[in-house]
Parts: sequence; C-alpha cells; structure tokens
Amino acid sequence: MEENEQQDDALQFSNRIDLTQLQEAVSGIKSELGKVIIGQQDMIELLIISILANGHSLIEGVPGVAKTVTAKLLAKTMDVDFSRIQFTPDLMPSDILGTSIFNLKSSEFEFKKGPLFSNIILIDEINRAPAKTQAALFEAMAERQITMDGVEYAMEPPFLVFATQNPIEQEGTYRLPEAQLDRFLFKIKVNYPSLEEEIQILESKHEQKTRIEEDLVSALLSAQQIAGYQSTIKEIVVEKNLLKYIASIVDNTRTNANLYLGASPRASIAIMDASKALAAINGRDFITPDDIKSVASPVLGHRIMLTPEREMEGLTSEQVVKQIVDSIEIPR
Repeated sequence: MEENEQQDDALQFSNRIDLTQLQEAVSGIKSELGKVIIGQQDMIELLIISILANGHSLIEGVPGVAKTVTAKLLAKTMDVDFSRIQFTPDLMPSDILGTSIFNLKSSEFEFKKGPLFSNIILIDEINRAPAKTQAALFEAMAERQITMDGVEYAMEPPFLVFATQNPIEQEGTYRLPEAQLDRFLFKIKVNYPSLEEEIQILESKHEQKTRIEEDLVSALLSAQQIAGYQSTIKEIVVEKNLLKYIASIVDNTRTNANLYLGASPRASIAIMDASKALAAINGRDFITPDDIKSVASPVLGHRIMLTPEREMEGLTSEQVVKQIVDSIEIPR
C-alpha cells in the first residue's frame, strides 16, 4: 500500500509544471512597462493573459488613458514583428490585407502583403472603420489566415490583435458586429487614473525630458518562447467540478431575465483558457474558483446583451455578470 502511495506521489511530482521561467518573464514584462506606464495594472495583466492564452483583446476607454501606448510598449517587450494600423472611416480592406500588383517582368500578378501580416497588430480606434474593412479583419482574427484571389495565406504565429476603441457614444464610431466581438478573448475597460497616479504620471513625464518612451523598454521574449509558454498554459490542470462551474456561469447568461443575448460555448472556452493563464502567472499549475471569477467579467461583458428595459434603467453588463457569478455556488 505504502509503495503504491509513494509511486503516486512520484508520479504527481513528475507531472507538475515548472512555471518559474514563465513567472520571471511576466515579472520582467511588468517591470519594463513600469518604466513608462503608471498604474493600469489590471489592463497590463489582462493583456499578458491574452498573450499567454493566445487570444485577441479589445481595449475600451476615453482618449488619453494610455490604451495605445500600453499595447505598443507591451509589443515592444517581445522580439516579434509589430504593425500599427489606424482605422478611419475611409479605410478599405486592401489597405490592411494588401493587394495584387501586376509585375511587368514576369507578366503576372503578385500579392503584396499589407500591414495585417505581422505578429502583434495594434489597431487604433477599431470602431471607426466601416463594415467592409471589419469583415476583412474578421477572417484574420477568427481563422488566423486571409484569402486573396482564391489563395489562402496563413498568419505567422504568434498572431495577436490588440484593438483600442473609444466608448460607443463618441462621435463618428460604428458598433462592432457581435460575431466579431465574440472573437476577442477580453474586452478591457480602462478608467481614469487616481489623483495619486496622475501626479506620478506628471512627475514621470517631467523627468523623462527628451527621452523617447519606446527606447526605455527592452525586448524580453522571442516568438519561440511565446509559443512555448502558450503550450505550457494548455497543460494547467482543471478539475471537473470547475469545468461545471464555468459552464454554469455561461449557461446562466442564456436564461437570465436581464439579458437579451447570452454567451456562446466560445465564452466557456475563453474563461477556461484565461483562468489557466492567470493561474500560471500566479505560480499555480491548477486553476481555482477565484481565477474564474477574476476573468469572468472581461470575457463575458462584450458577449452578452442587456434587454432594452434593463439598459434604460442604467444596468451594465458587468453588473449582471457579477450577479450571475455571485449567485452560483462555488465548488468545494
């Protein structure tokens, strides 16, 4: 009996995941970003989780709260290709995908790749582009490939889209289609800094003088390392009762009286993957109910729709998600 228990212990130990390097990498990224970004810790952590979980992120907030600069500097901490695309109302699909050009020497059309062919894509003000351009982006986000003239072009991994948008009530914006929103792992809402943080921002900017922000941040991770960490995340242990807990939360969104549209199974998978990444960042090779609670709102907030009555009453999707999570018994 003792011999079997010892064998089981040895087996459990040999199966444990070494998360030391991953934690050091995350700590290094946060340290690099801390040289420039004051506060916004929640946004930074969620963006790092989205990288580890191999998911796209939508960042929403009013202008001037460091949405673009944070995403840009985060990309700078990785030694991969980076593209920044400013979305405008007159942006056409060919402006982001590329176009076929006639080569006089070969007498054939050649496809010239657009800025979407990169590893980290920062799309600024995504909700300012028209539907045709959003549709062109949709395939790349959903399938990690694009089709031009009947030919499929695969996007080189890692392929991650960080998109910023101003709140929908801002002038000159379009509402993103629900199917496209569903392709974002997170919708990250960025608020104004506190008074103390704003003072620190002013002090930091004053001390920075003529130094360029991007030069203060160094690259820490290669594409190969990112792929390795993404594979590690998939090995994080999830107990069966926690899978049921995730499914119960998502299922409740489909029957909730406050909601007109509930979340799809893609949301369940997103909560599971994001919870795994959060657990790994915290040095655990297993997820807990607290991990699930932490990621539920940014995963579900943009995937559900309030009934018109509740929307008129001023209820928010985040409040409904919190009510749902609080109402479901935590597994023991």
